[in-house]
Amino acid sequence: MGKKGVLATPEDTQVVECAAKRAVSVRQGLIIAGVLLLACGGLVGYGILNTEDEPKAQAVPTAEVTYEVTGTGTAEISYLAPSQSGTATVEKGATLPWKKTVQVPVGKAPTVAIILDERGGEAVCALAVRGKHAQRASAMGAFGRATCSGPLLQPVQR
Repeated sequence: MGKKGVLATPEDTQVVECAAKRAVSVRQGLIIAGVLLLACGGLVGYGILNTEDEPKAQAVPTAEVTYEVTGTGTAEISYLAPSQSGTATVEKGATLPWKKTVQVPVGKAPTVAIILDERGGEAVCALAVRGKHAQRASAMGAFGRATCSGPLLQPVQR
């Protein structure tokens, strides 16, 4: 029914149905927009609140190690020093005398190895850990070899 006591026409019924459908569409659109807004807000909030940095790698304690090779001429010298790959550092054709002080990770055994060239001669390698002599070795003749190793490094007890 339209106005009081007046029957509704089919056109009036269509207008009311059309308005009702639009109201439902608008409500559905508002609900969908609200859900999307909440979802976006949640993701933004998660990004802001979850600002924990990646755990930092703990610094590995080290010990000072001095490698020394005395003699004359040249030699190939391999020694343990901090490296990304964990392999020995090699210096080919190093002029003697030679000395290097490095920080070696605790838990590693410091080592220096020498190989004389084809001219030979005589060379001595020495190793000191935290300033204290650990080992000495000699190489002689063409392609003579010597290796000095120290004890497995331990943390300093205080």
